[in-house]
Amino acid sequence: MNGGHCGVPGAGSPVLSSCSPQKMCSWMLSCCLALQHLAVQASLLCIFHLLLLPTLPEEPSHAQATSELLARSLFACGISTVLQTTLGSRLPLVQIPSFEYLVPAMVLSSHLSLSASTDRNGTAVASVCPAPHCTVAGSWAASLREVSGAVLVSGLVQLALGVSGVCGWAARHCGPMVLAPSLSIIGLSAYKEAAFFCSTNWGVALLLMLLAVTFSQHLGSCRLPFCAWPQAWGSSIEPSVPTLRTFSVLLPFAGVCIVCAILSHLHVPWESLDLAMAQLSWANSTFHAPWVHIPYAGEWGWPLLTPQALAVGIAMAIGCSMNSVGCYVLCGRLLRAPRLPPDACNRGLCTEGLGSLLAGLLGTPGGTAASIANACTTGLTQVGSRLSVQVSALVCVVLGMSPRLAGFLTRIPLAVHGGVLCVTYAVAVGTGISYFQYADIDSGRNIFIVGFTMFMALLVPRWFGAGPAHLATGWVPLDLLFLSLLMVPVFLTGFLSFFLENTVSGTLEERGLLSELAPQKAGAGDHQPYGERGEASQAYGLPAGLRGLLPSSCKAFPCCFLCPGSEEEKEEEEEEGSRATEEGTAPPGEGTHLLPKPGSGEPQLSRRPSETEMPAWHTVA
Repeated sequence: MNGGHCGVPGAGSPVLSSCSPQKMCSWMLSCCLALQHLAVQASLLCIFHLLLLPTLPEEPSHAQATSELLARSLFACGISTVLQTTLGSRLPLVQIPSFEYLVPAMVLSSHLSLSASTDRNGTAVASVCPAPHCTVAGSWAASLREVSGAVLVSGLVQLALGVSGVCGWAARHCGPMVLAPSLSIIGLSAYKEAAFFCSTNWGVALLLMLLAVTFSQHLGSCRLPFCAWPQAWGSSIEPSVPTLRTFSVLLPFAGVCIVCAILSHLHVPWESLDLAMAQLSWANSTFHAPWVHIPYAGEWGWPLLTPQALAVGIAMAIGCSMNSVGCYVLCGRLLRAPRLPPDACNRGLCTEGLGSLLAGLLGTPGGTAASIANACTTGLTQVGSRLSVQVSALVCVVLGMSPRLAGFLTRIPLAVHGGVLCVTYAVAVGTGISYFQYADIDSGRNIFIVGFTMFMALLVPRWFGAGPAHLATGWVPLDLLFLSLLMVPVFLTGFLSFFLENTVSGTLEERGLLSELAPQKAGAGDHQPYGERGEASQAYGLPAGLRGLLPSSCKAFPCCFLCPGSEEEKEEEEEEGSRATEEGTAPPGEGTHLLPKPGSGEPQLSRRPSETEMPAWHTVA
């Protein structure tokens, strides 16, 4: 990427001697942003394991297993993130086990716990980890291997959906009346987990939320003169970054953790844990784990591919695919990027499938999917950088090879996890609501579709969660498949809204599809959900070195769904040639773009015409 676009040329502070090299500040800023992504990612990984592990039949024999599981998840997520930002959708998205993995995994683990409790002959504890140094055995290990088998199946299904082009086709046929309720329900679906963790100490959670809101909204234009650097294409000087807004998640996160550490050191009782919270303890998980341990496939036994794991894995793949497509749209919306092309969507889902395959082979209970919370952090801080996400991915890989270091993440207070959920997922709700502007929301048809889909998406999981025995088809794998799907709100919302949108009669204006037929020029700062093909190629195109190898291989199945067609490639080449002729070639390199907050009144740089629509995280090849 080129230098940031936030401020008037020459209006900032002079270049400091400590930051005089052009690349230094860019790398420093990217590393700090990577630390911010890592903090959010670590919080969500801890939430996933804290909620899932207690539902397994038995606790592990040693607390070391929990740190090693967390390290393995970090390792798989780091590799998947590198693949996503390099070969996948190319969006600056962090990969984590999402809630769409958590719900089916909890359904399967609850079924296994019930089976283990009713088995009086000891068959449930017959499986033992084969590794000589393994610390997990018994029914806990068998259940974990079966959940890993479901993750492995989900990776295969995701890979099939991406290669076949089904994902890109579905994303292309989702209008505003499908995207708006789906994105909104993705944000609303985390309210129970947020309240659960915030209840350990509402003061700590509210302090984090208060600081995040203050830094991002009220002090968003506050700039600290840490460094400034010359722009890539001129001699003007860019002012220092809006520090409080840029790090409006990292600074509250670190500040609240420091306060909690001081209170604990002074033996001040600040955390209230009831019986349910006490079961989420990571006690002594850090001190027994090794410093260096490279995870490998089959160390804890190979995943078990049972009919139950197959059914739950299919449900995981469907729910996570819908979540990931929604996250692609959400991230593009927050970065003001063109609409995601089908080939980029298919590539993104393929890389997530590969990440889930790796996670399943490593024995983790969750696959990899696009992180809604990290995408919302990008929108909250108004800064997006592909480089920072790749740096955070490399840090995840390093942490994944050190269970002792990964175990230190378990010391994050539980209330901080709840505060992170409240701050980030609220942005997803607001982004989904903003999509209603493209449709006629006053239409009775649209009012019914939105109200019915969102109400049922919250009602049905509550219904089956209160009485799962109501669903009994006579075959357990089919029961688990239906229950896993019906317990995922994003699946219900996407399915119902897509079905009603395409079966209930309505005009193109009501559905918000007129812009697809006759796109109009949006105003400054507006987002065009149906962007032009050339702009999409800049944002989501593969690296130049790899792009030259693709045309010959894209002529045959299955690669025809993973790269642009011949007509699109020709248009891209013509547009790139004309742009180079008119504007000149920008020097290679990548920095961090800062997005101006809409309506904040901050002046913007006078940019070249083509950069008006260029997404802020675009990398110049």
